[in-house]
Amino acid sequence: MHDSGSRIWLSPPHMGGKELDYINDAFKKNWIAPLGDNVLGLEEKLEHYLESQSHVAALNSGTSALHLALLLLGVKEGDEVLCQSFTFAASVNPVRYVGATPVFIDSEPESWNICPVQLEAAIKARISVGKKPAAIIAVHLYGMPYKAKDINAVAERYNIPIIEDAAEALGSTIDGKKCGTLGTLGVLSFNGNKIITTSGGGALVCKTPELKEKAVFLATQARDAASHYQHSVLGYNYRMSNISAGIGCGQMEVLPLRVQQKNELHKRYISFFNNIPGVKVFTNYDSNVSSNHWLTCITIGNTESKGKSAEELRKVLNAYNIESRPLWKPMHLQPLYKGYLYFGGNVCQRLFETGLCLPSGTGMDEEQILRIFTCLKGYFGDIN
Repeated sequence: MHDSGSRIWLSPPHMGGKELDYINDAFKKNWIAPLGDNVLGLEEKLEHYLESQSHVAALNSGTSALHLALLLLGVKEGDEVLCQSFTFAASVNPVRYVGATPVFIDSEPESWNICPVQLEAAIKARISVGKKPAAIIAVHLYGMPYKAKDINAVAERYNIPIIEDAAEALGSTIDGKKCGTLGTLGVLSFNGNKIITTSGGGALVCKTPELKEKAVFLATQARDAASHYQHSVLGYNYRMSNISAGIGCGQMEVLPLRVQQKNELHKRYISFFNNIPGVKVFTNYDSNVSSNHWLTCITIGNTESKGKSAEELRKVLNAYNIESRPLWKPMHLQPLYKGYLYFGGNVCQRLFETGLCLPSGTGMDEEQILRIFTCLKGYFGDIN
């Protein structure tokens, strides 16, 4: 390890300063447990931000939101759910929670997200054997919107609902619509590394107040309307705490600034890599797309790069106390999902083999940013 200062993390939390005001208010009122002004306040702030008649339920994780989305859509044991292979495991595991089976779909190379052609091929193939999929889980990877018009058109053609995993994409838009509002149900995450955080936490975005009400009912142990504790259906303990929501309320005040900061850093990476043969920065693929650039990612993958590789660069950055990470390992290549159905070629596998996520924290100072670029210049210096 080189003596190069404190560690630069990939995407650490970045407080705006107002979070403590909301937390102190919760302490003053003794609203420490779930419910309270902050939970309701965060839901209102998110609904106002997302627009599109959104009704938001604040939950303890994005994974909980995905689980509830599947339950609200009636996905059950024996059903099949079409899932993007190139994603984090939390986008898929809840399918197993309800006893259903994931069927994996390859990405397309522009958005890195679920491929509409392979999606339709999978639907046709499963219908032909009497297994019409019960739902589609589509992900906006690294904040980049999936091809919503194409995916929605396929889903509508076969009348299959879409669960929109916007865990990484709060602040991203496509065709002027905010990610989180494009599917039948939307999922958000406020994990510590996301563009804004509640420490841990997530949210489910519903189209109607009735669906939100049902989600909150299931998330609070499905307690029936009675003076005593009575339960007719299986419930869960998935509601967000008032303290976590207080952090979220403060974070919502700086969300537009965080999107701007992520984009400014992304532009600096683009400017640098424009001069490096063989390296591509993952960026907006169309003029109607605006990613929050939650993480700036690159691929290093042809003969022009003169033997440079993503894994070698990761090791070099790490030696200088700078965190970077490989792209997600596709789900169909994971030991947990060995032998599950997969439709597609090797687009997502190739991305995994050649890609790297670069430090994208909004709280970095200029000295830290220069440290990163000095390290990059040192590594790529002989090929530009």
